[in-house]
Amino acid sequence: MQAARGLLICGVDEAGRGPLCGPVVAAAVILDPARPIAGLADSKKLSEKVRAQLAPLIRERALAWAVAEASVEEIDRLNILHASLLAMRRAVEALPKVPDEVLVDGNRCPPLNLPVRAIVKGDAREPAISAASILAKTARDAAMVALDAEFPHYGLAQHKGYPTAGHLAAIRRYGVAPFYRRSFAPVRAILENPPLWGEEGW
Repeated sequence: MQAARGLLICGVDEAGRGPLCGPVVAAAVILDPARPIAGLADSKKLSEKVRAQLAPLIRERALAWAVAEASVEEIDRLNILHASLLAMRRAVEALPKVPDEVLVDGNRCPPLNLPVRAIVKGDAREPAISAASILAKTARDAAMVALDAEFPHYGLAQHKGYPTAGHLAAIRRYGVAPFYRRSFAPVRAILENPPLWGEEGW
């Protein structure tokens, strides 16, 4: 889609709906047509190395960008969908410029006092959404790496909080730390049926 001349088009995407722990992170980006960025794509289709190369370019060349999140407590209270929409709204509202239109990846729009449109697979079709997906993904991954430095026994730097077999085994062994989403079924199952052996962890 080509924006009408002079209109500020904002792309929005989130990262971290599926993991068992940590916040859900959203980003909003208004690209500068005069400073194109080669290689923008759905962040899930890019390697970690390429995402790390593109993220600073986006922050440098975009007309405006912002990253926001919804906390574990908000995820458990609202559910992951509404927490994701909340993070998206916060990202748009944190932009230093007010966009003329907001394009959101997926099929649901956050409540905004702006023209907003949901685009299925928008992270692969709209450069501004692709840029937002990269910023959201790299910001959330960085948060997981930081958390891993404090709690290395969960392996967060490797799986980024997703429910791998090794991650689930670590939760069963070390317990459900405060940064876990207790409303998610695998975490709730461990809380309801804790291991009978050992008193390690929380």
